[in-house]
Amino acid sequence: MDDHFTDLRVLAASPIAEDIFGFELAHPEGAALAPFTAGAHLRVRVPGGQERRYSLCSDPAETATYSIAVKRDAAGQGGSLALCDQVKAGDLLPCSAPRNDFALAGRPVSRLFIAGGIGITPIMAMIRHLEAEGGPPWKLVYLTRSAAQTAFREELLAFRGKVTLHHDGGEAARAFDLWPLLEQPKGRHIHCCGPRGLMQAVRDMTGHWSAAAVHFEDFSAGSGQKRPDDAAFTARLARSGVELAVPAGTTLLAALHAAGHAVPFSCESGTCGSCRTGLVSGQVDHRDLVLMEHEKAMAILPCVSRAAPGCDTLVLDL
Repeated sequence: MDDHFTDLRVLAASPIAEDIFGFELAHPEGAALAPFTAGAHLRVRVPGGQERRYSLCSDPAETATYSIAVKRDAAGQGGSLALCDQVKAGDLLPCSAPRNDFALAGRPVSRLFIAGGIGITPIMAMIRHLEAEGGPPWKLVYLTRSAAQTAFREELLAFRGKVTLHHDGGEAARAFDLWPLLEQPKGRHIHCCGPRGLMQAVRDMTGHWSAAAVHFEDFSAGSGQKRPDDAAFTARLARSGVELAVPAGTTLLAALHAAGHAVPFSCESGTCGSCRTGLVSGQVDHRDLVLMEHEKAMAILPCVSRAAPGCDTLVLDL
């Protein structure tokens, strides 16, 4: 993964919805920025040195500036607070080149976008691309708590007949029923981004769809989805008999890489399947959105999944 960062000038930094801030970025000398495709993201080094991934929400045809939108999460680990509270117009912000793990893949009959909260950001770039370049018909279901917390609301309201906005007020009883939309694949592709619970619900309701037709973007798992009850465990490599210690704060993928095993990877969030590894034995806490139920006894995505509580050793087909 390319860790090269380039300083970009912040042209604008302002609220675009309740607790959501938009940032417009440009090359300090006015040069064209690296091209990107709809669904791409930047790695951003925020004040304090933390690195976070943010989806580009601007039109991919626009190369003079990048646009990102960030939810100010007071309960998070401080990355969004540093960005939203400290970065102002005129500042320089270290950013990586664009990378896309959530592309508009395939040639479907139509596309269904499902966004929850700040998960709308990559989908905005997709909509802007499809509207500008043409392509299959699309529809969007955008789920938020309230109209005030709905980023890009006015722009989306202009797409009459294509966009459904639903506000649940944070009440489970008012949740949007997605099943009628997902019951029959009908040659469509789904692109879903939002809270992990929403994406898991979509994953559960699309088990009868082709895996190639259902796409997720999830940055919440970028740090391995650490949980307070995560425990250390041992990974035994079946082909060599080598045993690796996987500490509580380390992903299985990181432990494998540190030991010199070049397991491929891309998203580091359990949504792309690049790091899929054979599982010989052991109970796994599966935290991905890729494996079907019948595959979980024979495979693991080591970027996010680890030994289940009470399991001391996982045996991998490596």
